[in-house]
Amino acid sequence: MEELEALRKRIEERDYAAALDLIDELDEMAKDDKINKVESFLEILLIHLIKQQAERRSTTSWDRSVAHSLRGIYKTNKRRNAGGFYLKADELQAVVEESFGFALSEAAREAFGGAFEAKKLAEMIDAEGVKRQALELILNYDPQN
Repeated sequence: MEELEALRKRIEERDYAAALDLIDELDEMAKDDKINKVESFLEILLIHLIKQQAERRSTTSWDRSVAHSLRGIYKTNKRRNAGGFYLKADELQAVVEESFGFALSEAAREAFGGAFEAKKLAEMIDAEGVKRQALELILNYDPQN
């Protein structure tokens, strides 16, 4: 990575202020990557929760996708060495809000064989309930189960 080479150069030059700026930049890049991965898993989670609520049923495949998404969110969000999580509850809530529109559009293509537009599908569900359910599942996820 160019950033690591630049960091090494700044340290060798004893330009510690610039080195610290690069460390901050690298940290931000890493967090952005984690957020993007969490969003991807979260979108899949939301799609299946929306379909489950709209169709008032579930399938083994949907249940497995929910479980896989929760596991992916947990693993991606978990800080391995420092402990804790990259995204706290309020940040996860914001990501849920940001991802919901996309997930609704995708769920509309799948639910009921794609018979309804996203706007109509939104009328068939409790959007706030789905968002709340997603956040609760994420926050209460136990990797041992």
